[in-house]
Amino acid sequence: MKEKVLITGASGFIGFHLIEELLLRKLDVYAAVRPGSNIKHLKEFNIRFCELDYTNEQLLAKQLAAGGFNYIIHAAGATRARSQQMYDTINASYAFNLASAAVEALGRELKKFVLVSSLAAVGPLDSRLRLITEDTTAAPVTAYGRSKLLAEQKLKTLLSLPLIIMRPTAVYGPRERDIFIMLRSIHRGIEPYIGRVVDQHLSFIYVKDLAAVTINSLFSNLSNETFNISDGESYDQYELANVAKQILNKKTLRLHLPYRMVKGMAFAMEKWSGWRGKTPVLNREKLHELTAINWECSIEKAKTQLSFSPRYSLKQGLWETLQWYRLNKWL
Repeated sequence: MKEKVLITGASGFIGFHLIEELLLRKLDVYAAVRPGSNIKHLKEFNIRFCELDYTNEQLLAKQLAAGGFNYIIHAAGATRARSQQMYDTINASYAFNLASAAVEALGRELKKFVLVSSLAAVGPLDSRLRLITEDTTAAPVTAYGRSKLLAEQKLKTLLSLPLIIMRPTAVYGPRERDIFIMLRSIHRGIEPYIGRVVDQHLSFIYVKDLAAVTINSLFSNLSNETFNISDGESYDQYELANVAKQILNKKTLRLHLPYRMVKGMAFAMEKWSGWRGKTPVLNREKLHELTAINWECSIEKAKTQLSFSPRYSLKQGLWETLQWYRLNKWL
């Protein structure tokens, strides 16, 4: 009998690629999706769907017991929310409810619970001379990062939970929508940056590499461990655009927009979106992440303990990504 894996956030960008990788490993996949979620792109997969009530721990326990899952990958969460409280509820409280219910309902039947967190839970460094490691003191600079850190802390209190925490850096790939904004701008001939020229250290991870190492962690003998995930390289602020321009065969107008101007635009977007009951793509707090000096992280722990060896360079990953955007008429 195949082992059962439950993926939350299955309709999302990372969830899609986790499902692809799990099916390659011949596992029985259950996709947890929100009511009303767009799942057309998942119809090609031989998977089963379920809806979970993250607000009700007792009901969650019944739902999980009925499923009899051997593994859970919690990739659901909010990347945009209107308040710290909303972020904390969705990203931390719901994660805790799910994990607590899993401990109660599945017991030893549950072999691994993987939380897909974020390097934002640690936050960037203000020095270019160091790397972010799993032992770096966490100092997240956004509400999103703080909520992810809170989720990690809450789950670690469940001592019998076979927990693995993945902290990916900026994830790109087919279906991704945030880095895509920059790639679309480059495709249109504009290459925008915030503020003056700085010596930034940035890091990226191709989504297929993230999916592979996440699935590998399910079958490890490890528990209560945290891993930073990137492709192991460091990039300056222009590298992503330079590689994309080469692939797209494009020339661009490079613009350094004054920080104060962008901050003003972010403020206006916050107000306008607030009136409409929505959350903007860019807000003033997000600028702390976008303009941070150092997002370079060490992946030595993942290499050593999970045999992680990234398959995709930035050029290879962007080539696949941009081909997908073109074929699917995003560009």
